Amino acid sequence: MKCLKYFPMVALTCLAAMAQSPSPAQAENLVKRAVAYAKQNGMEKLIEQTNQGDGRFHVGSGGQLYIFIYDQAGICKAIGYNTLPLVGVNRIGLKDPDGKFFLREMIKIAVSKGSGWVDYKYPDPINNKVEQKTSYVELVDGLIIGAGVYK
Repeated sequence: MKCLKYFPMVALTCLAAMAQSPSPAQAENLVKRAVAYAKQNGMEKLIEQTNQGDGRFHVGSGGQLYIFIYDQAGICKAIGYNTLPLVGVNRIGLKDPDGKFFLREMIKIAVSKGSGWVDYKYPDPINNKVEQKTSYVELVDGLIIGAGVYK
């Protein structure tokens, strides 16, 4: 019976562990799934499935792991979270609080290497605090497909 009094504490600890932020491996895997989807169904279909609130690559409100797609000029083509205000917007001038032009770096890495990681600071949609983030990006059909996680 003594063990039962500790059950709620153990259960809460397990739930907290499960609620942790997604991992970099999950971000990379999501990008790879999006790339495979685009290769099978076309880039326009991927963009549609990312921008639609009920689409395959849209997380709805409050999700931390989502796809984003930009062209090489920095124009947002799709974003799987908070879509409407950002699609079609040129965000090439985005800087984090330290002055890092992280979208420019994502484009540079994707174009020069085909894929890679970029570290920067960005608001977390869960708590609205600016936190360290890392994003994995790949160049596909001239567009940059990425996903990021908070550290």
